[in-house]
Amino acid sequence: MFERGTIVVAEIDDTFRNDVVKNHTATHLLHQALRDVLGEHIHQAGSLVSPERLRFDFTHFEAVNEEQLLEIERIVNEKIWQNISVNIEAMTMDEAKKVGAMALFDEKYGDIVRVVQIGDYSIELCGGCHVNNSAEIGLFKIVSESGIGAGTRRIEAVTGRQAYSFLDERIGKLRQVASLLKTNEQKVIERVESLLEQMKELERENESFAAKLANEEVDALVNNVTDIDGVNVLAEKVHVTDMNQLRTMLDTLKERLPTSVIVLAAEANGRVLLVAGATKDAIARNMHAGKLIGEVAKVCGGGGGGRPDMAQAGGKDVTKVKEALQIVPKYVENNVT
Repeated sequence: MFERGTIVVAEIDDTFRNDVVKNHTATHLLHQALRDVLGEHIHQAGSLVSPERLRFDFTHFEAVNEEQLLEIERIVNEKIWQNISVNIEAMTMDEAKKVGAMALFDEKYGDIVRVVQIGDYSIELCGGCHVNNSAEIGLFKIVSESGIGAGTRRIEAVTGRQAYSFLDERIGKLRQVASLLKTNEQKVIERVESLLEQMKELERENESFAAKLANEEVDALVNNVTDIDGVNVLAEKVHVTDMNQLRTMLDTLKERLPTSVIVLAAEANGRVLLVAGATKDAIARNMHAGKLIGEVAKVCGGGGGGRPDMAQAGGKDVTKVKEALQIVPKYVENNVT
């Protein structure tokens, strides 16, 4: 029983060791593919190889775009599938330089170095373990690309069994998406595009409907105006869903109400939205939308400000809107000249 368990552990260790060797060899192909696609300024700046994945850091001045990543990935996989022999040879440093071997980052070498050559594609100095031929790697898939510092980028990738698992998981998610969209995997993009177009059409219809309702509400609001010493004062809570709609309603009311001071409030996502406006002739009579809205917003537990003719603010307490709007006529009475 003990002997059988020992054999199993040895087999697992061998599997992990083989995965590390595949990932290690793949970094050589990746390094050269990066130079082919991005330029010869690319140099290795660090790496990590484990049974699950490989990480390769390199010098580069900008993010690698999607098209470049796809090309890098394609090149590495082509070299894998070409079943290229991996040759390892010990030679002097001078001999290694003559054959064009690339040295790794900040590494010190002795008189005799180990040169790893993958056909006529990649040749580097490296002391690690490698596969006998590139086909043993099986498959190469880039998982992510990111910046880790000024002028340094990082690629993480998987090979062999881990690459299969990664792709299998993604395909599984694609199937789930297709199921939710009530289509098959081949038609997911068409289905999404169709739904997006439907959403845009619904948004256009919603905006048109909201504008119609806003115009009807404006008509009703005009009847609620109070005259305070020749200034038309309007302070009301309205039914809009965002600040853009609130500002549009304010502009419409200012056009229809000469010599006016207007404050509108709305509730959206549990917060208070506020806008205030004053016409030019109202400003000439000492009205200031920015100062007014600051006082109104305080009552709702918020703050804001702006120009004499237009200002906006937000608040936290939606239960205080009515109380806050009562400040508006008092402000006009106390400040109008």
